[in-house]
Amino acid sequence: MLVDSHCHLDFPQLISDIDGVVARAGDAGVGMMLTISTALSRFDGVLAIAERFDNIYCTVGVHPHEAEAEPDTVARQLVARAAHPKVVGIGETGLDYFYEHSPRDIQQHVFREHIKAARETGLPLIVHTRDADDDTARILAEEMEQGAYPGLIHCFSSSRQLALHAVDLGLYISISGIATFKKAEDLRDTIRQVPLDRLLVETDSPYLAPVPKRGKDNEPSFVVHTANTVAGLKGLSPEALADATTDNFFRLFAKATRP
Repeated sequence: MLVDSHCHLDFPQLISDIDGVVARAGDAGVGMMLTISTALSRFDGVLAIAERFDNIYCTVGVHPHEAEAEPDTVARQLVARAAHPKVVGIGETGLDYFYEHSPRDIQQHVFREHIKAARETGLPLIVHTRDADDDTARILAEEMEQGAYPGLIHCFSSSRQLALHAVDLGLYISISGIATFKKAEDLRDTIRQVPLDRLLVETDSPYLAPVPKRGKDNEPSFVVHTANTVAGLKGLSPEALADATTDNFFRLFAKATRP
């Protein structure tokens, strides 16, 4: 069994054919999906999908792009929503200095509030970081000194140094279809160095469809292609990689019930 540890099933490209998306995932051997919240204003729709399907869980959080629109997000709001049995993670949250749709200070404030919620609930923090390695590393470390919390960096495409720093802090690394792209050799080198027991796989669908599906809307069934690439990088069979990443998922997202 594979787990798609990060997808956006409430986005228009996927919700319009949600039954087909879920069926195709099952046919491909994807036994569970985690659909990710990007704004509190969208959370009810995200939760509704998780409530509808036994093999779908969700998170609660505010993407850094949305931080300016929801700057007053505080830990208690996240904690309250995380009490639902289908909510198994906090995020996605983090820093995005590539697009900078929200001011950096607001991104950082909202990021820290998510970390507080992860610490209080014990649920994993889902971190988005782009062109913000130094501040991401600093905030993760500063907050870890205030009290441990579980988490992962999703759709990892940053430096090897950030990956190893995150692992040293106890976090996991989730790999998307970027690992299959022709120009992603640096990322593939990083994957080779991350311990197997800290790796997850994801689609980040409907974005970043892996080779050989590039150019199409991504969906959870396509995580098979990413997993096969990671298996090759780690010198494993696809079955062994699936077993390892699925075990890692349920170790990290312990609130989710394994089928």
